[in-house]
Amino acid sequence: MSYSITTTVDQPFAATVAAVKDALKAQGFGVLTEIDMAATLKTKLDVDIAPQVILGACNPPLAHRALQAEDQIGLLLPCNVVVRSLPDGRTEVAAIDPQVMVTMTENAALAAVADDATTRLRAALHSLAPTP
Repeated sequence: MSYSITTTVDQPFAATVAAVKDALKAQGFGVLTEIDMAATLKTKLDVDIAPQVILGACNPPLAHRALQAEDQIGLLLPCNVVVRSLPDGRTEVAAIDPQVMVTMTENAALAAVADDATTRLRAALHSLAPTP
């Protein structure tokens, strides 16, 4: 099973990060955390990687529904969205596939929540004008 929803866009990294945040907001997600992986690895290990951030996206109504169905689902929240610069100047955006919640927990009560979250995350990524 694939565990991500991914698209590649013909935009520079910084513009894509801003567009992703807007696209997530349009789908009811807020960004709770933002981890700059390039800066963190440079500071902690003195290594250089291409620009990459991990956004912790949360849709509170969906999170609440998930918690009602599975009390330990917080281990799989928030939904991580990774934005990373590619060598060719494009930017990749990948989101965790919420269906992983159902697969990992084997809790069918999460299916409707995961379906809703998947639809919203796919819409957010699709709105970024994916390239073929």
